[in-house]
Amino acid sequence: MILALQRLLLMTILLLAVPVTGHGVENTTYVWTFDDDLPNTLPDAFQVGTLFDGRPAGEWKVLETDRAKSPPHVLGQLMGKGAEHAYKTMLINGIRASDLELQVSFLPIEGKADMGGGLIWRAANDRNYYLTRANPLEQNIRIYRVVKGVRQMLKNFDHVIDVRQWHALRVITKGCRVQVFFDEKQVFDLCDQTFSSGQIGLWTKSDAVTYFDDLKLQIAR
Repeated sequence: MILALQRLLLMTILLLAVPVTGHGVENTTYVWTFDDDLPNTLPDAFQVGTLFDGRPAGEWKVLETDRAKSPPHVLGQLMGKGAEHAYKTMLINGIRASDLELQVSFLPIEGKADMGGGLIWRAANDRNYYLTRANPLEQNIRIYRVVKGVRQMLKNFDHVIDVRQWHALRVITKGCRVQVFFDEKQVFDLCDQTFSSGQIGLWTKSDAVTYFDDLKLQIAR
């Protein structure tokens, strides 16, 4: 009797140890809070892109601030100057994804020509990628494909964006389908087949100074 109970207990433990993936799909999750990174540095895998004239695409660094979404640190893009089409890009090395869920919180800090920021996914490099961004000056959210450094707008959504608070952008992709959410409200649902896989990253433009926090990537395997 005791031996039978021991065998039953062992089988129960083994069953509980099997990961539950749901619908046969296993997900891999990455989270960057920046709280364990030293201020004035970059996480190891993060790589700054280049501007059209070859200079680094922005001044990206970890900051300690009481304005963090989840204290104490944020990742900031601090270069507060730039031409109209100066895209400040940051890509993460070592991770490529096709079907994914990607989200980040951002806080607009400064900007007279441009404000806010966005998410990059399925990037071949810092000249070719998908982008969704929110701009408090224009009061809209947009989704683009960027091909050879040139943006091609896919959709626009006009929406009030408060510059005094944190906001969230989230992207879900599966095949050609792309869904974009702003502050948990769906704003886009479309199909585009330009890029099938690639890196993820962050984006600002022109003179926008922006803080990012709690970047999260979930890849469907």
